[in-house]
Amino acid sequence: MIKNIDSLIDKAAELKSKGLVEGQIAEELNISRETATWLLTHAESKETSKGPKDFSVDWSAIGKNAYRLRHVSQALADMLLESLDSPESEMDVVVGIALSGVPLASLVARDLEVDLAIYTPSKQRWSNESETEPRGNFSANFADIEDAECVIVDDVITSGRTLEETVTMLQERGAEPNAIAVLVDKKGIDEIAGVPVCSLFKVIRVN
Repeated sequence: MIKNIDSLIDKAAELKSKGLVEGQIAEELNISRETATWLLTHAESKETSKGPKDFSVDWSAIGKNAYRLRHVSQALADMLLESLDSPESEMDVVVGIALSGVPLASLVARDLEVDLAIYTPSKQRWSNESETEPRGNFSANFADIEDAECVIVDDVITSGRTLEETVTMLQERGAEPNAIAVLVDKKGIDEIAGVPVCSLFKVIRVN
């Protein structure tokens, strides 16, 4: 369990030693790319300079338990239905964001009785050592999103870049993203790229 900044630094170093790149570490710890880079830098140098304004979200108490996961996903599905102007029959696909958004999206798709698509964002391959920004992709093993009415499901919004990217990729394929549902919104926003956001928990900084 991550209890303080030192354990977070140690966890980031452990993940890097297992071969994960910065983008994957950011995903695992539910932190921004900048925070992941800062943690890794300090793991190597043991410096104590002040880090970026961010915090890690540990929702493993939900993720490791299928019973809890199902009930949280039902809450997300209920919020999505409430946020949509169009009737449920016009919803075609739930798009899950890999990795952590996938189990949530799978259960939401079941509750809404629609297809499931999986998007792997560019951050999953992002490394501070990369010369070029990698591109994300939709898995061919899941539903086709071309010209579909979609909702997007992820676990945590940190900067919002991953969901902006997902909205753009869907629109490039003629799909219509109608809503976004997440467990925790660390940015405290109501929409991303014009798509409404609903969250179980919204974090708003006061300083």
